[in-house]
Amino acid sequence: MNEIWQAISNLVDAQQIIHQGGFYLVLFVIFAETGLFFGFFLPGDYLLFLAGLFVATHKIDTDISTMVIGLICAATAGNFVGYYFGFKTGPLLFKKEDSFFFKKKYIRMAEEYYNKQGSFALIMGRFVPIVRTFAPIIAGVVKLSLKRFTVYNILGAVLWITSLTLLGYFLGKKFEKQVNDYLMYIIVGFIVITSFPLIWSFLKTKYKTKINIK
Repeated sequence: MNEIWQAISNLVDAQQIIHQGGFYLVLFVIFAETGLFFGFFLPGDYLLFLAGLFVATHKIDTDISTMVIGLICAATAGNFVGYYFGFKTGPLLFKKEDSFFFKKKYIRMAEEYYNKQGSFALIMGRFVPIVRTFAPIIAGVVKLSLKRFTVYNILGAVLWITSLTLLGYFLGKKFEKQVNDYLMYIIVGFIVITSFPLIWSFLKTKYKTKINIK
């Protein structure tokens, strides 16, 4: 049991993912978080940031252009898988029982976000944990045209990957000597910042629920 828990802990630890799996494991994690419904717990945002940071500080053996292009391809492919899954399963997905890897509340959260933002949710939803996993599934459920989905999918992937990965890369280049001393503070700060949209959505949903009960 301890070994299983350790394996799961390593999987959600971006530093472990990069150190142990390198370039290809980073690609797989981004693919899984954006395309497989059980990938919602994976550390997408700060994994991208650290990937750029570690390329800049030579802790991962690849160049930044290869990293960015590979990540864009992985994120785009992941969303196509999510879309296909939603397109095929449709309403049956909402009848699925909750499990460790699947929660109906996450589907409903993504559905609410999608209904508010429309297809634009496929772009901005990339920056919101959980939503980026389930938004393409919802797009498939509502049968969004494949042509429109493809445009929003690629645009969202490019914006998400380039902004966070290049932010880490240029920060690493500018402060390469100081990064090792302050890496833990950088990671904690970035996790807090990238978790804010999710916390905000949770609090807003909880507030609405209380209002409806009253």
